[in-house]
Amino acid sequence: MTVILAHIWRHPLKGLGSEAVERVDLDPEQAVVGDRAWALLNAEAEDTDEWQPRRNFLQVASGPRLSAITAAETPGGVRLTHPDRAPLDFSPASGTGVLADWIGDLWPDNRPGPARLVKAPAQGMTDVSYASVSIGNLASLRALSQKAGMDVDMRRFRINLWLDGLAPWEEIDLLKSDITLGTATLSPVEPIERCRAPDANPVKGSRDLGMLRLLEDGWNTRDFGVYFKVSKAGSAGVGDALT
Repeated sequence: MTVILAHIWRHPLKGLGSEAVERVDLDPEQAVVGDRAWALLNAEAEDTDEWQPRRNFLQVASGPRLSAITAAETPGGVRLTHPDRAPLDFSPASGTGVLADWIGDLWPDNRPGPARLVKAPAQGMTDVSYASVSIGNLASLRALSQKAGMDVDMRRFRINLWLDGLAPWEEIDLLKSDITLGTATLSPVEPIERCRAPDANPVKGSRDLGMLRLLEDGWNTRDFGVYFKVSKAGSAGVGDALT
């Protein structure tokens, strides 16, 4: 069966909204160009624009209401929406204040609050310290949904590229060799170990699943999805075949 690139997701602001796109540029230094290009430091984090671990930012694992944010790039910057907020159009380069005010009580008051919106290094502010592309398998997502007894929204995992046409969990076999999507070549790195972020429903903005327990009970793993690096720059679009 032909394996195709079925969905592409980009996240202009780390932890603050997902954006579906039809085509994306892939680059060895930047990975998914435009993904996690900005991130909102919390008040206990080191005040630097260098890569830092996930816990140093406002993110869904610690603030599940953030999961219901959607994001879209605009000519002037980014538009954020949330069911409990009027849309926000702003330029990340303009600073933190307007974004922090908009987030308000979407972020728990018992957590360190927003400190500064930082421009990420070229690689983006992903959860790993290298320029990474995350890949998921829709067949594995369907198996997970069947185990959960409910539709598991792909946005829970904040994965960049979703493939269709593989068998369930066959994405692990992709780690054996390079792959090509569109005009880009990707090289395998490792499985993605999960945290509490996928517990949160991106429609409701609240936790309604124990994802780690679900993965452990069903498949004796905490992994879902795989990380790749870009070894040859190019672009990939929805409908492109995997080779």
